[in-house]
Amino acid sequence: MSPAERVRAVHERGLLTDADRERLARGEATLDVNAADKMIENVIGVLGMPIGLGLNFLINGRDYVVPLAVEEPSIVAALSAAAKLARSAGGFRARAGAPILIGQIQVIEVPDMARAMSALLEHRQEILDLANSLHPRMAARGGGAVDIEVKSHPMTAMKGEMLVMHLLVDTRDAMGANLVNGMCEGVASLVESITEGTVFLRILSNLADRALASAEVTLPAASLAGKGYSGERVRDGIIIASDFACVDPYRAATHNKGIMNGIDAVALATGNDWRAIEAGAHAYAARLGRYSSLSQWWQDDQGHLRGRLELPMKVGIVGGPLESNPGVAMNMRLLGVKTAQELAEVMVTVGLAQNFAALRALATEGIQTGHMTLHARSVVKAAGTPPELFDEVLERVLRDGDIKVWKAQELLAELQRERQAAAGGAVPQRAPDAEAGVGFGKVILLGEHAVVYGRHAIAVPLPITTRAVVADAGHGVELIIPRWGVEYQLAKPPEQRRSFERAAGAILDRLGLTDRNLRIEVFPDVPRGMGLGGSAAVAVAIIRALDRHFGLGLDDTEINELAFLSEEIAHGRPSGIDNTLATHGRPLLYRRGSPPLAEPLQLGQPLQLVVGMTHSEGLTAKTVGNVREARERHPRLYEKIFDDIDALVLQAVAALRDNDHRALGELMNICQGLLNALQVSTPELERLIGIARGAGALGAKLTGGGGGGAMVALCASADDASRVRQAAERQGFRAMALAIGAAP
Repeated sequence: MSPAERVRAVHERGLLTDADRERLARGEATLDVNAADKMIENVIGVLGMPIGLGLNFLINGRDYVVPLAVEEPSIVAALSAAAKLARSAGGFRARAGAPILIGQIQVIEVPDMARAMSALLEHRQEILDLANSLHPRMAARGGGAVDIEVKSHPMTAMKGEMLVMHLLVDTRDAMGANLVNGMCEGVASLVESITEGTVFLRILSNLADRALASAEVTLPAASLAGKGYSGERVRDGIIIASDFACVDPYRAATHNKGIMNGIDAVALATGNDWRAIEAGAHAYAARLGRYSSLSQWWQDDQGHLRGRLELPMKVGIVGGPLESNPGVAMNMRLLGVKTAQELAEVMVTVGLAQNFAALRALATEGIQTGHMTLHARSVVKAAGTPPELFDEVLERVLRDGDIKVWKAQELLAELQRERQAAAGGAVPQRAPDAEAGVGFGKVILLGEHAVVYGRHAIAVPLPITTRAVVADAGHGVELIIPRWGVEYQLAKPPEQRRSFERAAGAILDRLGLTDRNLRIEVFPDVPRGMGLGGSAAVAVAIIRALDRHFGLGLDDTEINELAFLSEEIAHGRPSGIDNTLATHGRPLLYRRGSPPLAEPLQLGQPLQLVVGMTHSEGLTAKTVGNVREARERHPRLYEKIFDDIDALVLQAVAALRDNDHRALGELMNICQGLLNALQVSTPELERLIGIARGAGALGAKLTGGGGGGAMVALCASADDASRVRQAAERQGFRAMALAIGAAP
């Protein structure tokens, strides 16, 4: 999904309020510089951080979507994958103790250490009462000072001993640093009078080991199998790596850093003091006199992998950052925790999930393998690549294989030289790639939705394509789509395949290639989610790349059948028009059937088209399903609309034959009205269509499934198409001008 689509999905599930969604859309969910100026000194700006969502977390029987503020690639994906695996085994169990923070009062020049320590304990209640009188509302909420501890230490730089009194404070849902410091200041004079010494330091401790949080998980060995490794081997590898961190402080430092990768990201997203959490965690890791691992992994009697993480976790859900930073407040609403202890349970669970993900990677293919695309994206960004060239530079860097900033800069300069000749909005043509399989995008001129029910449709190919390359690789089948951030292994058993994997997996099954070790790289120029045949183009490109690599000898009919199988899995009940255009790449009059009609159309004169894209992806499966449900409720009404669309299509065939583009444009306008009657248009599509018509288009309508996506406008000339494209772009829409030529 695009960021906007992710926001919409989270909003639809009730995790974001309407107001939060609007703030995100307007870019107002980040800290304002004026608010920042009131938080610290010498403010000159605000630093942004990506906010990602950790998915699939099941903790103590409750589902969580976890906001993460982090800039390091792979953390969000690794956490979500680990949580999904744990969910299948019953999820995580977590527990957080009382939210106790320790305040320390240092007393020096004590005349009688033993008597002073005893006296403090005798006056325990008096000290607690004084401390709580300073914050009566905290005590009323069930918190406040709850106990004291006393101890003595030798003074190393000076002669004598120091007495240290710990004031234990339950801060409830607040982080409590200022509260505890204030209490320590407030009881200092009383402590001095009791001990007859001199109070020096009065400050909290970040080793909050009275507020411990722990998380546990049990994973069956069979669930760990993958990437060419048996479950038992992965289990044992994780245990061996964990043992290394237990005995070696050099390994433990990196091991624990991995744990904190997850915890710190939640702390930042929720406005908590990640520095305090880090300090407490690392101090706790050295509590036995030697720095060691915070987590433990072992095999239980059933052969399962067991993991446990425990560390101090003093966090809050109320206080200054929540009130001053709108992004923090939004993240807290999204997470939905009700108490600071619940937040601590989520955070320690995230730490355990991140630890598992890192150990599993180390025990199998290594920490770098599987993150090539994410690393390359960072490199391309560091090379100063502008947004409009980012995806193509990324593709070239990955194909080159030398993922370095200097190489990205070199390839960027090369691409910019190529683009200098492609001004005016024209779509630059790629040089042919002898190794790549190619699938074509498409634009439906008339006939959307009616074609699903046996009526005709006219579609033309786009001069932009999706390409795929297949290469032999290490373990299993790896699918990489750099432009979409997709990089993972295709699970072999069909029941383990995720939604995106099912279509590609079905192709591999049919071709008998599921057990081969290979890497599929896909480079889609066809925009996804825009109704332009992107999924079918991916399928055809992959099939053709497999055919070339393995010499399968597939003809276009077989390629089309396999692509239709993929479309059935992706969309439920496709018409077949997308995969047919993706395969053949020529203008067609199409009607589904056994066999379908796919009659080539001769275009006497080129069609000057503009494709404009809305800011919302159109989900074809969803809109097709909505139309199907409406047809079932009102069959006669909807069949009449489908017949009317079919009549327009047949008239359009005659208009194309006669090169009567003005008549074709009018038919497109009428078809848009019927599509609106099918309730598949949107206000944004209507606005974009209005812009195109107002700028001189002969006709304009949505193209594809609707519900977002794209519109297509027909123009009388290339100059008119340029004006329509510019008009759409001035209103903030993406648009491209296309000349669809005569078929050979």
